[in-house]
Amino acid sequence: MSRLLAAVSALCLLTASAPALAQDVDRVAINRIIDQGQNHSEVMRTAAHLTDRIGGRLTNSPQMREAERWAQQQFRDWGLSNVRAEGFEFGRGWSIVSYEARMTAPRPLQLRVIPVAWTPSTDGLVDAPIIVAPMANAGDFEKWRGKLAGKIVLISRPTPATDPTQPAFRRLTDDDLRGPGNYPQPNYSPAAIERQLRDGDFAERLDAFLAEEGVPAWVRMSYRDGGLVHGAGYSYRVGATPRVPGFEMAAEDYRRLTRLAIAETAPALQLRSEVRYHDEDVNAYNIFAEIPGTDRSGQYVMAGAHMDSWVAADGAQDNAAGTAVVMEAARILRSLGVRPKRTIRFALWNGEEQGILGSLAYVDRHLATRAPSQDERWAALPANRTWRHRWPIQPRPGYADLTAYFNLDNGSGRIRGINAEGNVAVAPIFQDWLAPFASMGATGVSLRNSGGTDHVYMQAVGVPGYQFIQDPVDYSSRIHHSSIDSYDHLQAEDLRQAAIIMATFLLNAANRDEPLPRMPLPTQPTQTDPFEAP
Repeated sequence: MSRLLAAVSALCLLTASAPALAQDVDRVAINRIIDQGQNHSEVMRTAAHLTDRIGGRLTNSPQMREAERWAQQQFRDWGLSNVRAEGFEFGRGWSIVSYEARMTAPRPLQLRVIPVAWTPSTDGLVDAPIIVAPMANAGDFEKWRGKLAGKIVLISRPTPATDPTQPAFRRLTDDDLRGPGNYPQPNYSPAAIERQLRDGDFAERLDAFLAEEGVPAWVRMSYRDGGLVHGAGYSYRVGATPRVPGFEMAAEDYRRLTRLAIAETAPALQLRSEVRYHDEDVNAYNIFAEIPGTDRSGQYVMAGAHMDSWVAADGAQDNAAGTAVVMEAARILRSLGVRPKRTIRFALWNGEEQGILGSLAYVDRHLATRAPSQDERWAALPANRTWRHRWPIQPRPGYADLTAYFNLDNGSGRIRGINAEGNVAVAPIFQDWLAPFASMGATGVSLRNSGGTDHVYMQAVGVPGYQFIQDPVDYSSRIHHSSIDSYDHLQAEDLRQAAIIMATFLLNAANRDEPLPRMPLPTQPTQTDPFEAP
């Protein structure tokens, strides 16, 4: 999910209580959920299988296909109903076979790199000098035209080292959870939308320029210090495969190369990568399972997390953690034999890391769609680039059936509360639902909007979709998308607590007499600043 939006830096929290709503909570059922989730938990077994055994799960890779099959079988073994995979068009799969990087002059040195996702293999071993040629937009190309042939191009402008001044691992304090209840102010800026859509194809234009110049490989700098690499790339569409191999290099190694290039003769590198493309099926698949409802015909509540990940490591905190919690909530409720009024649906999304694609496909197919783009410049762009900017919203027949969606995608920190997404009507209900878990540290209800993960397209069409507030632990500081996102950094006690709260919220929402209050169906906003320059 989005690194910036995952940060919990300013929680806008409500502190009022609502005891009159207590009849909506079956505390006897919660006792049973707590017992099952604490004393018979399987959440860490699930997480270990996804990480240690399957590993990083890039969308449409062989590892993701294995995860899709395994999750469905696990749901069936636990006795869930209507287990299925639902496909949506994605593109090529991609996986890494092997890679290496060495500086050969002025001295031999092994370097820390990873191939950038969906870039091709090198043509054997690339042995060439480097050139530091920072390029951040297409306007930079002319400066380097005719100077790059046969060289390994370092495309990032090196940034200064950042020694940490605060602990990498932290939990939210009571003061964090007692912050002011500021209402999230919207900002609708057509000019900002225009810039976003205009500048979104730089990776494709850079690849075309480097290929035209005869560049054998390019290297970018990792955005974190500490020897971490990530390898995220987005050229997965059929017909849009890059031509030039790309690598991400640890920040410390990258800076060393640039200093040597400035001070002396440019260093020489050896780079090699072998990758594979997987074109057997261009569809990606969301996985669903259910506990059927007994009445409230057609209505359902849902929990979800994305199962795909990047492949620098095993995708543990992002997001085997959330996947394991959703699956554990399903196991807990099924093992207790609950018979909810509304159906409870469990969703494991695909393609989240490439633009929240799986949940967008679900919303577009089952809940609401949007009018085609009226601007011919943007009509050919991928749907996730323009979808939120197209009006009007057109509800589908199943729009009102989904009465609540709960998402988990901020690492493995314990749940500390929930974001009400500006919905002042639902906030006091959530306060009551959290009351039994105050001793487990979950107390906060925030009006803030959270973004960057699989509830956002539901919120964008007025469907009640919510993301839980979690302890940050070391998610944003060093784990998110990085080469150390392994099982070792999962917090077992926190994941057990999260699964208990997830199961409880689902059961409360499924059995509530009335559906959770909804926001109005969104319409195209008025420009926030009427005097904004285009």
